[in-house]
Amino acid sequence: MTLHLKTPVMDANATAGTGKFGALPEWDLSDLYPAPDSPEYAADMAKVEKDCASFAADYEGKLAALSGAEMAECIRRYEEIETTAGRIMSYVGLRYYQNTVDPDRAKMMSDAQDKITAYTTPLVFFSLEFNRIEDETYKAQFADAGAARYKPVFDRMRAMKPYQLSDELEKFLHDQSVVGSAAWNRLFDETTAALEFTVNGEALNLESTTTLLADHDRATREAAARELARVFGANIKLFARVHNTLAKEKEIEDRWRKMPSAQAARHLSNHVEPEVVEALRNAVVSAYPKLSHRYYALKAKWMGLDKLQVWDRNAPLPIEAPRDVQWSEARAIVDEAYGAFDPRMAELAKPFFERGWIDAGVKPGKAPGAFAHPTVTTVHPYVMLNYLGKPRDVMTLAHELGHGVHQCLAAGQGEMLASTPLTLAETASVFGEMLTFRKMLEKAKTPAERKVLLAGKVEDMINTVVRQIAFYDFECKLHAARREGEMTPDQINALWMSVQGESLGPAFEFMDGYETFWTYIPHFVHSPFYVYAYAFGDGLVNALYATYEGGLDGFQEKYFDMLKAGGSKHHKELLAPFGLDASDPAFWDKGLSMIAGFIDELEAMEEA
Repeated sequence: MTLHLKTPVMDANATAGTGKFGALPEWDLSDLYPAPDSPEYAADMAKVEKDCASFAADYEGKLAALSGAEMAECIRRYEEIETTAGRIMSYVGLRYYQNTVDPDRAKMMSDAQDKITAYTTPLVFFSLEFNRIEDETYKAQFADAGAARYKPVFDRMRAMKPYQLSDELEKFLHDQSVVGSAAWNRLFDETTAALEFTVNGEALNLESTTTLLADHDRATREAAARELARVFGANIKLFARVHNTLAKEKEIEDRWRKMPSAQAARHLSNHVEPEVVEALRNAVVSAYPKLSHRYYALKAKWMGLDKLQVWDRNAPLPIEAPRDVQWSEARAIVDEAYGAFDPRMAELAKPFFERGWIDAGVKPGKAPGAFAHPTVTTVHPYVMLNYLGKPRDVMTLAHELGHGVHQCLAAGQGEMLASTPLTLAETASVFGEMLTFRKMLEKAKTPAERKVLLAGKVEDMINTVVRQIAFYDFECKLHAARREGEMTPDQINALWMSVQGESLGPAFEFMDGYETFWTYIPHFVHSPFYVYAYAFGDGLVNALYATYEGGLDGFQEKYFDMLKAGGSKHHKELLAPFGLDASDPAFWDKGLSMIAGFIDELEAMEEA
């Protein structure tokens, strides 16, 4: 088992920006360490080095001979190392994301990564040797109660057994990662954070510029889109190099491991069957005409346009009055929605607002997007936003707090079992969004207000389902093409446009330059094939919410139990109490039908 360090993953649907929206909270990272030069930080770094060395000395070459009780102790020690190393990397990583252009923060993170990688290299033997344990021995060892609770982790690890390399090669890959994918990830982050745009004479960062694509003024939206295209075009060779290198690196490792596909490693880590993902993908693609194509035809009509341009995709409706949402109001909306579902949800969200667990404002050098980072189970999560005060930012807050609540509840599983597979990681976040949307819809005072809310939710769901599956198809095409040779920027652009036209539909015209908009999507760089998790989560939550609305007895308790389970159960086990099964193709149609139902209501409003 390679030491698992949880890295913040930017949410693809986050919207953000800057402005004066009340007292925006900032992180207080002292719950991790008092300061970068604190003795506690130095002591933990030394502890990782010492504990890794002693663990290897005590257990290397001996795993198969351990009794059940000895195996439980071995796992406890491994988990302790993972917790300490995770605390260190969470601290330096979060400080870096606060200001990615600060050379001191960048150096501290890089130095910490180098040290942790070096210190944990002796642990590489663990998964390799563990996977060589005979099945009967494995079964006997995990009959022990102390070891048994960790069995789901090791069952997933043994699923990687057919793709395991030699001990020497695994150690090489572990050591080499700091100058391989990690270095290219950092180059991408620093490049995107440093990009400068000028719109209407104002100098802006990436986050603020993409936010203008939802501005009420169409000329401003167009200016932002064209400026994004100009800057992306000017940097496209660098972005193409990053993607070519990472895709080739992945192809080489997959080939050596004899992975059956570029996506296989992601499916294995998600503990989800390829056919389930394929059923999801096919269901969404088949639904493009009744979802995105139909909705955007409606939107073109509302806007009085024959064709939508790319800068109209997230535009407010003409009847939507511009307004900024103060931070205090955003908090109150989410708090009420969470509390109405179950008071425990609101209580779990409370410390995020009051104890420095959220960093909301936009600052120079701050990473774009939004995330909830679980840190380690002995501390607490931290949420990052770039708050612009738009109604969609309220949904982003609800989304990230959902992650945070999920992470808090799952922490009781301990470091090795708390992490939820990506396919289920979006469950609480999307459910939190749905609760917030339903509460806002309930409070709508006029048909126009209801229409605006419904349209906004449909757009968010299209962005979560249709757009992310289009992203997934783009990645599949990109990695397949890279196996045939180096990709030019024009070739990557063409792949991007092939999925955009199909997913968005005939209502759109695409400006020159839109073909470069793949360049800034962080998931393609940080977490290949992550994006289908959003569609998985949305479909799952739609089915869950329908069950909740149907009045299933004990729904809240079942829901909390599901979140508390973390990564300790397979999706079949987690969904069974709700009478749901993601391996049933009809499951996905049920989720997509909720989106279609909202569009039905919008169409009915036109006819009324």
